This record gives sequence, C-alpha cells and structure tokens, in this order.
Amino acid sequence: MRSHATMPIAEHVSGDLFRIYFGSRDASQRSHTGYVVIDLSSPERILDIARSPVLVPGNLGEFDDSGALASWLTAAGPRRHLYYVGWNLGVTVPFRNAIGLATASLDGSFSRFATGPLIDRSMSEPHFAGSCCVLNDDGLWHMWYTSCVGWAASAKGPIHRYHIKYASSDDGIHWRRDGRVAIDFANEEEYAISRPAVMRDGELWRMWYSYRGDSYRIGYAESADGLNWVRLDHAAGISRAESGWDSEMIEYPFVFDHEGRRYMLYNGNGYGKTGFGLAVLV
Repeated sequence: MRSHATMPIAEHVSGDLFRIYFGSRDASQRSHTGYVVIDLSSPERILDIARSPVLVPGNLGEFDDSGALASWLTAAGPRRHLYYVGWNLGVTVPFRNAIGLATASLDGSFSRFATGPLIDRSMSEPHFAGSCCVLNDDGLWHMWYTSCVGWAASAKGPIHRYHIKYASSDDGIHWRRDGRVAIDFANEEEYAISRPAVMRDGELWRMWYSYRGDSYRIGYAESADGLNWVRLDHAAGISRAESGWDSEMIEYPFVFDHEGRRYMLYNGNGYGKTGFGLAVLV
C-alpha cells in the first residue's frame, strides 16, 4: 500500500459502519485491493484498516498478474460477488484489462472464482474490458462495463478510447454481450468514459460515471429500462473543487444510500493518488 486509494466501494457492516474497499499500489506499481472501515457519522476517522490485501495480483502470465483492482460488490443470497479489473502490462500498448470475479460468504474472505477472466477480449470487442457495475434485479444480472473501441498513436504514446456497454446474465458468471452501448462519446474530444455506478429508484434507473477529454469529470444519465440512457451531465451534482485534492479532476464515483441520505465516494487528482472523498447529496 505505497500509493493511491482508487475506485472506492462501500459495503454496509452495521449501524453507521461501512467497509470501504479500494485499490492501492505496491512498490512495483501493481494494484492490490484493501479496505478501511469508517463511521458515516464521523467519516474523517479511520476505525480499522486491512492488515493484508483482499485481492492480490495473479500468477505470472495470468490476466491479472499486473494488478487486481476491485470495481463492484454485489450480494446474491449467501454469497458476495466482488467484480474486479485485472490487467497485464503490454508492449505495443501500455496495458490490457479484463474483468475477473472473487467470491465470499457473507462474513468470509474473498477468493478468486477462477484464475481466468469472466469478460475479456472477443471477436467483436478486440481491445479490452474494464471497470464495471453489476446489479442483480429480480434474478436477472445486469452489467455496465468499460469497453475499449481502439487505440491511436500519438506523440505521447498510444491513446485508448473507451465507453460504457451493457451485458446481461442469469447467474452473474456467464454473460451475454451483444455490443449494446449504454453511454457513448459526446464528441470527438471525449475519449474515456468509465466506472459506471448504477442504482434503481423505482421505475427510474440512474447512472453516474467518469468521462474525460482534458481531465476527468463525473457525469450522470437516466434511463427508463437500464438499457437506453440519456446523458444529463449537468445534473451529476458534483464538480471539481476550487483548490485542493480534487481540484484538477474528479472520477470513479460510487453512489449508495443509507438512512435516507445519498452518498458518493469518488477520487480526485491523480486517479486516486490523492485518495478518495465522500460527498453527501443535499
């Protein structure tokens, strides 16, 4: 845990206590997943911290040998499903991502479901898949995930271009992908849309996500069915600060409700290098 606290995820423990999972980097810049425990009534105090990682990089040559970064946690009956981004370092391009799964009982430790990924490159998606949100809604599993549509050469090196697609499943493990785009690029300057966070408010589906041209912002969209989305980025409810840890960029939102209030965990400058913060909807 040398640097970063990236892509925070909140898991309710009891009362006002929440376990916040996040990714940190070791001395070799490999991502591991750990956690802290906070009390929402006084969240600036860290009550506990993981003594060892929840997820570590995979074995040499596996899809996650360069990092295992938690992306979303979904409870299903007696099991918890922790979906994570695994990646390898590349040669012609800097990296390649895929989506893996770790599972645990309601009070147990996580272990990999398989040594290979659930979602990886395919004939129709040949580049990579990344950060995801997974909801189990009346037995149908929904996934919104980052999908790379290509790389372009530049003077600074290869630049990726990715947006958010949708997949469905009957068991949370085997996924149907038909290329449906959930959140698309708004213009030619926008090249990265990632880390969707979806919740259902009655008949309305809401999604927060990261999008960037020059630097990351947090966007927002609404849908009547979870499939067809309308971008309403002006209604995201949060923007960069005037100064400080989140003044250059804000990204990787995770939105959750507790005791009648809505909260957002998010990262700031440096893709999590300055840590994560907590915002409250007012």
